[in-house]
Amino acid sequence: MGGFFGTISKSACVIDLFYGTDYNSHLGAHRGGMATLSNGRFKRSIHNLENSYFRTRFERELDKFAGNSGIGIISDTDPQPIFMNTHLGKFAIVTVAKVNNLNELEKELLSKGRHFSELSSGDTNQTELIALLIAEGKTFVDGIENVFDKIKGSCSLLLLTEEGLIAARDKWGRTPVIVAKKEDSYAVSSESSGFPNLNFDRVHDIGPGEIVKITADEMIQLRPPNEKMQICSFLWIYYGYPTSEYEGVYVDTARYVNGMIMAQKDTVDVDFVSGIPDSGTGMALGYAEGKKIPHRRALVKYTPTWPRSFTPANPAVRNLVARMKLIPNRQLIDGKRVVFCDDSIVRGTQLRDCMATLYRYGAKEIHMRTGSPPILFACPFVGFSSSKSPLELIARRIVQEIEGDDTKDLDKYATTGSDHYCRMVECIRQKMNFTSLKYTTIEDLITSIGLPKERICTHCYDGSSQF
Repeated sequence: MGGFFGTISKSACVIDLFYGTDYNSHLGAHRGGMATLSNGRFKRSIHNLENSYFRTRFERELDKFAGNSGIGIISDTDPQPIFMNTHLGKFAIVTVAKVNNLNELEKELLSKGRHFSELSSGDTNQTELIALLIAEGKTFVDGIENVFDKIKGSCSLLLLTEEGLIAARDKWGRTPVIVAKKEDSYAVSSESSGFPNLNFDRVHDIGPGEIVKITADEMIQLRPPNEKMQICSFLWIYYGYPTSEYEGVYVDTARYVNGMIMAQKDTVDVDFVSGIPDSGTGMALGYAEGKKIPHRRALVKYTPTWPRSFTPANPAVRNLVARMKLIPNRQLIDGKRVVFCDDSIVRGTQLRDCMATLYRYGAKEIHMRTGSPPILFACPFVGFSSSKSPLELIARRIVQEIEGDDTKDLDKYATTGSDHYCRMVECIRQKMNFTSLKYTTIEDLITSIGLPKERICTHCYDGSSQF
């Protein structure tokens, strides 16, 4: 997915920029980058994060960055930031984007005589492509609206210009962009969780398609927000840090309510509930409250070397890391009936391996409860499941096994409580070797988030989509 952070101040900004960007580290693991502007000169650094962390890559370079304004990025796509010198002026840009029609737009720009200088593994860097689309506009606002009109997918972006920061949220608001303020400084970020420790107070959620200009003194709206919104529901299920807030709803609150709703409907008899760290913990606490049973830490995350790591891109490494960073508490597990709460079941490989370890350590019963509905569709809007074949999704594989055609009757499998839905869930339960399995329903997920259904994207579960 990815996350960005930018700040502008009346004094040196590099410390706030460095730590603010780092507070987006849970959103990506591919590349990290920072850029600052001082006396009309840009300074940039980009590092690979696949085998290290943002802080360890950048902290030795901080004295090289000067200036009162800067932007940073944790990217799960291409190397960023990108520098541009156009008729609009000089600027640096970072994006959180998924461009599904990149090849089509690349051909269009090349036919107009444009050229691309940045490559990512031999392919066009999508952030440079977005920058070129902006440069087609008569103004920055005109150029950003050109991006909104032409890309299929999503794009939120942050520009560092000679006049200040320009921030724009995806036209459907699929990913968040939040503005905060403290004395003599403003900041803008994909996540609000980094603001408190940097002494910033959250002041504005940028709306879908809204564009703002930020200086050290003020925030000016350049384009009003669109009325319609389709913010990604997976922010509250998995991506979001527990203390982050989107559209007035805290991540941990939504997870807690989700667990409580499920517990109040659940008739299973168990000894305790345990969350699968980290994103299953809030749900487990809500489940414990709703069912009036103890919450215990049957699985503990090993934090010294995996503090806030995201999922590695390599499947073999991903599965190894998933297994290595969770340590079972054998004393709690042996002979016990346990409800485990997890954020979701995507492929199922990591969770199945984890459950095998718990059985080996003496678990009597394992009842799985998930914070998301069954994931039947790859996401075309953000980087969650967009790179996966649908058949990598365990729910979709089960449909193919049942039907012989993974595209047949998907709406019936997405309908909570239907015969097709119940059969699919039971097949997943058997394949994963759970004693029982229940998914959060789409209806209960919407209730736990608390926003109107039409303002939340649920494409991964029911295939509904708006472009």
